[in-house]
Amino acid sequence: MEMSIKWELKEMFDSLISAPKYHLALEGCLVMCVLWLLFHKSYKPESTKLTEKEKEELIAEWTPEPLVPDTPSDHYALNPRIVTSKLGKRIVIDGHDCLNLSTHNYLGFVENDKCIESAIKGLRKYGVGSCGPRGFYGTVDIHLELESRLAKFMGVEEAVLYSYGFSAISSAIPAYSKVGDVIFVDEGVNFAIQQGLIASRSKIKFFKHNDVEDLHRLLLEQADIDRKNPKKAKVTRRFLVVEGLYINYGDICPLPQLLELKKKYKVRMFIDDTCALGVLGANGRGVVEHFGVAVDDIDMICATLENAMAAYGGFCCGTSFIVDHQRLSGLGYCFSASLPPLQAAVALTSLETIENNNSVIEKLRQNCQSMHSLLKDIPYVKVFGEPIAPIKHLRFANNTNDHKLETKKLEKVVQIAQERGYALTVARYLDDSEHLLPKPSIRLIVNAILNDQEMKESAEMISQSFESVLNLY
Repeated sequence: MEMSIKWELKEMFDSLISAPKYHLALEGCLVMCVLWLLFHKSYKPESTKLTEKEKEELIAEWTPEPLVPDTPSDHYALNPRIVTSKLGKRIVIDGHDCLNLSTHNYLGFVENDKCIESAIKGLRKYGVGSCGPRGFYGTVDIHLELESRLAKFMGVEEAVLYSYGFSAISSAIPAYSKVGDVIFVDEGVNFAIQQGLIASRSKIKFFKHNDVEDLHRLLLEQADIDRKNPKKAKVTRRFLVVEGLYINYGDICPLPQLLELKKKYKVRMFIDDTCALGVLGANGRGVVEHFGVAVDDIDMICATLENAMAAYGGFCCGTSFIVDHQRLSGLGYCFSASLPPLQAAVALTSLETIENNNSVIEKLRQNCQSMHSLLKDIPYVKVFGEPIAPIKHLRFANNTNDHKLETKKLEKVVQIAQERGYALTVARYLDDSEHLLPKPSIRLIVNAILNDQEMKESAEMISQSFESVLNLY
C-alpha cells in the first residue's frame, strides 16, 4: 500500500516537471483568481460615524410611508349597508324591508325549499365544512357526484370543482399559460380574469371590448412576429380569454366570430361563463348553447355556482386532458379547502331543478326583456346590456364623464330607492387595480321570481329616484 502511494506521488511529480511552463503559469494564475474571489469582498463600506445631532436631524426628517393609503371618511367601504335577512326576493337593509334588485339570485334558488332542504340534509350528513384540500382528505363523494353531473350538463368529458368561484378562472389561466406565452383578452373582462392574467406572467394583448376586428388585428400582428421567429413560435402557446356574458357591461360575447378567428389562427379559447350559466340557452348551459356552437370547439369553460345556482364555489370543464392538468397545477384547487359538502348538495339540487323543468329559465328571460323595455322608456336614464340578460347597467343619459360626481349622484339614487323600499347597488370596482375602469353605473339584477307589477313599480321608482337626484344637481 505504501509503495503504491509513493509510486503515484512520483508519477504526479514527473508529470508536473514535464508540463510546459506556460501551462503551469496559467494554472497558477487561475488558482490565485479563485482564492481572490473567495476572500475578497465585493465592496468595502465606508466607515461613517454620525454625531448625535446628525442622528437626531435624520430621524426628524424621516417620514414613514403609510401601510395603507388614506381613505376618506365617506368612502363606501367604511360605511357598509348591513343586511339582517335572507338575500332572497326581499331583503332587509339597515332596517328597510326592500325588494331585492341587487344580488345575482337569477333563478330565485336562494329561497327554494328543495335547495334549503338539501343544505340541511347535507349539513347533518357531512357537517359544516371539509377543512382540507381535495388532495388531503378533502374529497367527499358528493364532490365527485357534482363534478360528474356538471360535466354531463355542460356536455363535456370532465369537470373540476373549486371551493371559491373567484379562484376558478384566476387559477385556471396560470395553470396553462406561462412566461413567454401570449394571451389575447377582451379589455372588459372581470377582475378574477385580470388576476389570473397577472399570475400567468404571460404577454397580455388586450383588444377592444367585443371588437372582433381589433382582435383580428392583434392576431395578424402575432402571426407576423411568428413568421419572423419560427423557432420561438414553435414553443409559444396562444390563448384567447373572454366572458360569455360580461358582468361589467351586461352584453354577450360574439362567440361565432371569435371561433372563426380561433380556428384560423390556432389559439386555445377559455370562456368565463359565470353570468351566463343558468341564464343563456334554452337549458341554461350558457353562451355555447345560446349560439348553438359545438362545445368541443371551446378548450375550457369556467363558471361559478354562486349566481344562478345559489351555492358556493366554481368549476372548470372540458376534456379529461384539460381538467386533469388542473388537479395538479390549479393553485386554488390544490391548496384551498374543498367546497363544503352541504353546498355541493345545494348545487346538485339546483342543477336537477333546471334539468327537470327549464321553465324558470324562460321566465327569467321574459322578465329580463320586460324590465329592459320599462327601463328604456325612462327619458333621463340610459340602460346598458342585452335585453335577455339579467344584468342591467343604469347611467344618467346626460353623463358628465366626471367619475367622482357621477358615482356620488348614483349613490344618492340608491339611497332614495332604499328609503322607498327597493334595494339597488352602485357597481363597485378597485379603481386603481382595474385594467379598464368602467364608467359609474347602477348594476340592476333581474330575477325569475319578480312579477309584472313589481317590475312596473320598480321602473317607476327608478324614474322618480333619478329625477329627484337630477333636481339636486
